[in-house]
Amino acid sequence: PLPQQSELNSFLWTIKRDPPSYFFGTIHVPYTRVWDFIPENSKRAFQQSHIVYFELDLTDPYTISALTSCQLLPQGENLQDVLPHDIYHRLKRHLEYVKLMMPLWMTPDQRGKGLYADYLFNAIAGNWERKRPVWVMLMVNSLTEVDIKSRGVPVLDLYLAQEAERLRKQTGAVEKVEEQCHPLNGLNFSQVIFALNQTLLQQESLRAGSFQIPYTTEDLIKHYNCGDLNSIIFNHDTSQVPNFINATLPPHERVTAQEIDSYFRQELIYKRNERMGRRVKDLLEEYPDKSFFFAFGAGHFMGNNTVIDVLRREGYEVEHTPAGQAINNGKPPKTLLAFSSTSPAHSTYVVSQELPLPLHPHKEEEELLPHLLLPDSIDLLEKVERKYKKKKKKKQQKKQRLRQFNDLWVRIEESTTDPPPRIRIINGYITVEPQPRGHGRFSHARTDTSSAHQLFQSLILSLLTLALHMLRLH
Repeated sequence: PLPQQSELNSFLWTIKRDPPSYFFGTIHVPYTRVWDFIPENSKRAFQQSHIVYFELDLTDPYTISALTSCQLLPQGENLQDVLPHDIYHRLKRHLEYVKLMMPLWMTPDQRGKGLYADYLFNAIAGNWERKRPVWVMLMVNSLTEVDIKSRGVPVLDLYLAQEAERLRKQTGAVEKVEEQCHPLNGLNFSQVIFALNQTLLQQESLRAGSFQIPYTTEDLIKHYNCGDLNSIIFNHDTSQVPNFINATLPPHERVTAQEIDSYFRQELIYKRNERMGRRVKDLLEEYPDKSFFFAFGAGHFMGNNTVIDVLRREGYEVEHTPAGQAINNGKPPKTLLAFSSTSPAHSTYVVSQELPLPLHPHKEEEELLPHLLLPDSIDLLEKVERKYKKKKKKKQQKKQRLRQFNDLWVRIEESTTDPPPRIRIINGYITVEPQPRGHGRFSHARTDTSSAHQLFQSLILSLLTLALHMLRLH
């Protein structure tokens, strides 16, 4: 029999303040595999929080576009130009094998949703010859039967982002795309070739039935559902890099594998923990009356130098919240207006917005997103961006209305008061700027304001001229 939720450990930590805020550890697997095992108090903490923050904004087309750009080789280069001849041909053969097997790997449920093997292959592996070798290595590592069968269902992080939209919560991200992307591009060429070669060897051995991956997705799910807070595999899920260290490697290759593992642990875990922790602190200080729910990869809360350690060093009390422990029952959160941050500390990474209520929270383009660091093909990206632009155009058309005569007038008696802030959207990021002085509360923020002033001045001048003329006649 399955254990009760109250008996399991949890991936929830409470930041003791008034109102309380929360850390929640996620994993990058279909949410349906873990949702029933997540304790009720974790779900309640999510529902009661005002603002939900993730590592990246998974629903923003800009995020996907930036990740795609980061993965590509410099203009004009192809993978065939940079890889050793034998590795390139092994890679090509393996991808041909995956494409051939994909129809057999897919489930009836996926086909029922309208997912076809060719479409799914192109969504994941399309344009592979233009990608940098390190990203091809990660792509190959994710093209397994188990991973293919899970496509079409949002991973836990994405599901929480969609739920936050549905509940009309404010959302944000504590990292910039470049901060997740650039460390992977920082490996030297010999290390990348070693990693790609090892990944291909693992996949070729799997095909031959002579190899078993030490940490499978099933192992990850089992450890997560049982609330195992000490498992090393969460670090590999968080960094999304396979483990190359094994006893069969020759001594010089084992050194290379340990160097790669150490590099990624430093760059993708420890450095990011420090940066994320500082930004969480900034948000808590700037919005002391708001309750936050920070959903990050579980590996960011385990081991040494965690995000929790950063907060504790700053004087915050953070305690683990077991499954059966009740959380503070605060008032349900109200939808906030234009939440944003203008402080230099995090004006570059905060992504907050008043979110519309989606009709279909689980959109196909989002469901197909693999791990955070593996956006889909450029074709799918363009499809998302077209949809985004179409929605934006409809919104603009809806806002337009017939101009009234009163639109031309500006109330100058209100111009001495402090105006409200003006909200702008730049590259998907929302900023708040103060209105320039001289524009009153009732000024219209549109391009014809200056012409309205000119018309008003012309009318005043005409009236003054007429008054002078009448005085002369008298």
